[in-house]
Formats: sequence, structure tokens, C-alpha cells
Amino acid sequence: MTDYRGRKVVIIGLGLTGLSCVDFFLARGVIPRVIDTRVSPPGLDKLPEAPQRHLGGINEDWLLEADLIVASPGMALSHPALASAADAGVEIVGDVELFCREVRAPVVAITGSNGKSTVTTLVGEMAKAAGWQVGVGGNIGLPVLSLLDTPAQLYVLELSSFQLETTHSLAAAAATILNVTEDHMDRYPLGMQQYRAAKLRIYENARVCVVNADDGLTMPVRGVDERCISFGVNIGDYHLNTQQGSTWLRVNGEKVLDTREMQLTGQHNYTNALAALALADAVGLPRATSLKALTTFPGLSHRFCLAYRNNGVDWINDSKATNVGSTEAALKGLKVQGTLWLLLGGDGKSADFSPLQAYLQADNLKIYCFGRDAAALAALRPDASVCTDTLQQAMVRIASLTRPGDMVLLSPACASLDQFKNFEQRGDLFTRLAKELG
Repeated sequence: MTDYRGRKVVIIGLGLTGLSCVDFFLARGVIPRVIDTRVSPPGLDKLPEAPQRHLGGINEDWLLEADLIVASPGMALSHPALASAADAGVEIVGDVELFCREVRAPVVAITGSNGKSTVTTLVGEMAKAAGWQVGVGGNIGLPVLSLLDTPAQLYVLELSSFQLETTHSLAAAAATILNVTEDHMDRYPLGMQQYRAAKLRIYENARVCVVNADDGLTMPVRGVDERCISFGVNIGDYHLNTQQGSTWLRVNGEKVLDTREMQLTGQHNYTNALAALALADAVGLPRATSLKALTTFPGLSHRFCLAYRNNGVDWINDSKATNVGSTEAALKGLKVQGTLWLLLGGDGKSADFSPLQAYLQADNLKIYCFGRDAAALAALRPDASVCTDTLQQAMVRIASLTRPGDMVLLSPACASLDQFKNFEQRGDLFTRLAKELG
């Protein structure tokens, strides 16, 4: 365990993660200072009295006086105040780095532009099915430091590129980058390679690297080595195989599970299952219980899940598709008997929407766009797109036109923050309206 006594610690950002950092240091005899740019941040009412606090802005003097800054993932290292502190020799870390210094059990670490929450949850379910004590958290669920409160045989962490930027001591038993597609370009002004470089940090000191055979950007910088296990649609150590109308998960040529036994659907979810199985195998979870978990896992809310079915029309909530790559994954290989009514829109975070164009050529596709970047999305297929202000307006128009065999798919390719609190609120509205209109 690292001894922090006598160190001047500043925590930037409250909320659940910030509070877990405060508790971490108080338990180790250190009273940190707390900064939050918000005047009334979430968790303020739960903050103990001892820490000094500075709200509504950044206290640069505190940062320069510190020995250690624990920065929220939402604050870029390029922020002038952090850059000045770094130049002055102040150490800057995140909560994941603090966790990695303390943890003694094996860690499975998962990142990627899309699918990481599903894979993280799946590996956790596989561990539970095997009877292991497991802690699951990070970018989903519990903050990582909270996981240290309960003994575990395995930790499964979802890690964002933001979290990885301030993590140096991770030595995962198994790590994966599921995919790398354009996202958060407002955070990475140097482009995709800067974004990818943040994600590649997950492989440093990892015992096993699970790479996507269909995505070269998920490979380690020095290329595939003896640590690497691959998954993919048609190629890889773990891949899909379609025979006589059935799609199977295969491992090293052996068929292990018919996807018809799974509750998850869609090619992207089948490859998520392959990645989860590869990670579970890598840390020694029994294959039989892992496969059992795959048959019972219902999927996560707001991730290509059936919101409502009525009069032969499926309303699919994929509100978690907050970037182009996630919407591509939803559309890839998607077969709809009737018309596919696709809802796109929100805040594109400076993304290039053009990769979607290849998936928007079908004759049975109608596109409805809403939100801040509606016009840019509608330009992808002007002859078939309708631009509206809100998701609700678009759904009202669609509902009067649907026929049996149709699918209405909310897969926005954008963040929700221009009109909603988060993607969950957007998905909940879609589900409510589907039931009212459908």
C-alpha cells in the first residue's frame, strides 16, 4: 500500500468518484482539499467537514501548492491549470491509478469506443456464474476505489480513454481494446491517433491482450505478440461461424455456442460475447459456466434493446449509440423485413459522420434527424431524410407511417447533452413515446 501521509492532496471533481477519493485519503490519514468548477456539485451534501473546498471555479494556487492532484476524468490534462501544475512538477493521477497501486487481485481491463459496458458486465456475470467474488466498476457502476471495500478474487473494470490518460500502474491479467472509432474529437484535437494512444495504455504490463482481428487500431503499437489473443467476425482465435442458418461462437475452430441460445442479438453483440469469453478464458474462469452466463444475460438497457413491440412493429432503443461507430455497429448486418425508420441526432462532438453513409443506402430506409447536428446528419441522404427539432416530433411523424414488419430504431450516433440530461433520459423518452404512439 502506498503511504500518502504528509502529502498535500487536491481532488478535482466531486460526485460519486470524487467522494470515493475523499474517503480513500481520509482513511489513510490525509485530509485532501476539494475543487469543483460547479457551485453546487452532486455529492456536496455528503462531503465530510474536514476537507477544505473551493467551488465555482479552479483554485490554481491550491494546485501549485499540491504534491498530488487527483483529477476527474472529465478534466483534460491539457487544461491550462493542470498543465501549469504539471510543469511545476506536481504529480497528476486519477482514481484508477490510486486503485491500481492498492489492488492485489487480478484485474480484467476493458476499453473501446463501443461495447465496453456490455463486455464488462458480461465478464462480471461469468465470474459470478463460476462462484467467484468479483468487483465490477470503473466507468460504469461503482467508482473503482469503492470496490476495494469488499474482498474480491477478480476485478473487472470498464475504463474510458479519459481514465487511462492518468493511469500508469495498471498491470491487467487480461486487457482489451474492443474497437477504436472516432469519438471525443473535441477532447483530442490531434485526431484519431491521439485518441488511440490513450486507449493503448491499457496494454502496458498486461499479461494477455485481447485484440479485435477486424480492427487494426486495437493492436499494440509494436504489433501482435505472444501476449495477444484475437476475436473477430470471420477471423481470429475467437470468431463467428454461420452454418445452415445458425451462427455459432467458435474458439480455435471448435463450435462452443449457438447464438440462438443467447438473449443478446445482433452481430456486434455476438462479437462482444466472443471478447468476453476470451477475457474469461484468459483469467481461468471455467468455460462451461461462462457459456451458461452467455445464455442468460439479457443485455444492458439502452443498448439495442427492444423497447416495445406492437402491431408487428419493433421499437428498438439504442440510445447508448453516442458516436458514429456505435451506430455503424447497430446497422451492420441488420435485416428488416419492412421499413427501417432510423432516428439520428444530438451533439456529434465534432465527429465526421461520413462513415455512416455506406449503411444508409438501402431502399427500405427512412431517416429522421433531430437535435443540434440534425442538418449535418440529414445531408448524408438528403432525398430520404427529414429534419425535425426534437425526438418527440420525429416519433410522432413516424408512428403514423409504420406498417407490420417495420422497425423504428433510435441509434443517434451523437451524445444527448444538447437536449437531454444523459443518454438514459433520451432512451427513456423513446421507450415511453413508443408505448404511447405505437
